[in-house]
Amino acid sequence: MEWPDEVEVLVDQLEGESAERKLSREERALMDVYETVPILESDDCLHEFWQSGINHQRVINSFDLVGAAGIVDPLNASRWCETRPQDRTDYSETEEEYLASIEEDLPAALDELVDLVLDFIEEHLD
Repeated sequence: MEWPDEVEVLVDQLEGESAERKLSREERALMDVYETVPILESDDCLHEFWQSGINHQRVINSFDLVGAAGIVDPLNASRWCETRPQDRTDYSETEEEYLASIEEDLPAALDELVDLVLDFIEEHLD
């Protein structure tokens, strides 16, 4: 995903400021979304998200805060991956098919994300 310059500049600014002060909930949400998109675009997608050491609930809440229900729903639907083996190839055929069906919705939701984030920035961070 290509983020517009406006998002990149704001994220860089917030990264610098986060060392000096605690980010607001809205600022943290933007950072969570920005940092999580590469995971959701990876080959292991939702499995990788649940196996990562990030604060899963905070990230889900961050996507919800920016209005990205199309990402929140697949994240919540795949929550069971958190307790699965670390290697996605260890999933049963049924689990793999179910996860693949959940992931089918993500590309369209990610396509909408840039506009949602820009609207969120305009409303909450400008």
